[in-house]
Amino acid sequence: MPLVAGIDSSTQSCKVVVCDAASGAQVRAGSAPHPEGTEVHPDHWWDALQQAIAAAGGLHDVAAVAVGGQQHGMVCLDEAGAVVRPALLWNDTRSAPAALDLIAELGGPQLWVDAVGLVPVASFTVTKLRWLRDHEPEHAARTAAVCLPHDWLTWRLAGAVGLDTLVTDRGDASGTGYWSPTTGEYRRDLLELGLGHDAVLPRVLGPAERAGTTPAGQVLGPGTGDNAAAALGLGATSGDVVLSIGTSGVACAVADRPVGDPTGAVAGFADATGRYLPLVATMNAARVLDAAARMVGTDHAGLSDLALSAPAGAGGMVLVPYLEGERTPNKPDATGALHGLRLETANPAYLARAAVEGMLCGLADGLDAVRSLGTPVERVVMVGGAARSRAVREIASAVLGLPVTVPQPGEYVARGAARQAAWVLAGTASPPDWPLADVVETEVPPTPAVRQRYAEVRDLTAVRP
Repeated sequence: MPLVAGIDSSTQSCKVVVCDAASGAQVRAGSAPHPEGTEVHPDHWWDALQQAIAAAGGLHDVAAVAVGGQQHGMVCLDEAGAVVRPALLWNDTRSAPAALDLIAELGGPQLWVDAVGLVPVASFTVTKLRWLRDHEPEHAARTAAVCLPHDWLTWRLAGAVGLDTLVTDRGDASGTGYWSPTTGEYRRDLLELGLGHDAVLPRVLGPAERAGTTPAGQVLGPGTGDNAAAALGLGATSGDVVLSIGTSGVACAVADRPVGDPTGAVAGFADATGRYLPLVATMNAARVLDAAARMVGTDHAGLSDLALSAPAGAGGMVLVPYLEGERTPNKPDATGALHGLRLETANPAYLARAAVEGMLCGLADGLDAVRSLGTPVERVVMVGGAARSRAVREIASAVLGLPVTVPQPGEYVARGAARQAAWVLAGTASPPDWPLADVVETEVPPTPAVRQRYAEVRDLTAVRP
């Protein structure tokens, strides 16, 4: 059977997996790091991709390729296709004031939801374009085309021949703030509201539509955003919620109808199959555990053991984990807070427990917001580096009040991109059936008091808006 390749160009690194097109079995893989920071020149992504391809043994025997990429990143190109300035990434919060301006100028949150299924926050592309217009007008004026990280990499893989050959997919386009999942059309008036003028935008391809070929003749899939790719890689279907705990925390549900949330908590994205992907993201996820481990002087395994040695609720101690500001709730300038510290809880075990519970309670709030819009939640699938922690798995089941399914550790964004490549190659009505192996089911008694206590402290704690 032919081989296909999936690429995950994430915030931190580039991963490449080569899979059997029929079974999904991984044949080989490679990776390379990305520079740190919230502003990165796209050339670094291309260089990392070449290194990851080489580490994966090359693509000489691969029939099709697709790219999954970090969402929202602002890539501006001039008329010649040159990058105008380093890309602002999803986690760059400098455009938070621009988001407020855009909301007010259109007439309020509901009008944004009606237009594009979301309310602007600092992470979305349209707000970054407004920041560019206001703070670097010469760069805004030079911008002839706007695309996203996965769009740019797909374009480069195809040979980067002309701005009119830029393509994207509905999953990634739905996170820009100027494409509507409901109508399937760009809102160029909103693009102009952000950038200050019209520009070339990538053509939005169907879920299994070919994006062209590489110079070597490999078929290119349309690619998609990282969350949609992960859902595809996990085989998520209607009623499933994917809980991803990595640099950011994400709760997204595959739904059969579009949703709109005027509070802005839930973004009404599209998925990579023709359905929808209502999504809540938090800025603070696995790095909360990194910080907690540093504070108590241990590693992640030690933090897990400590957390499980303390009682549920950590003796009333609560960590509000807004260590890098927060996106949900929208408090980009907020800081974290530790509440309820007593002499008897002033020890590493209770702090470890409070850190894990606080991180998970933030994600549970997001899951509640998805449910409130009528999206069914029937199964929770947890992925990401933190899912390897026994404490995270068990405490997640208790906090969410649901069984938690954890597949074996894997590169599910890259796997989803590879599955899309196999789908495009096959030309079938639906993607190939790639079963998951070594799934761990965790179910422990629920602890609703933990959520209640967290809510009290979350609403009590004074944080900067």
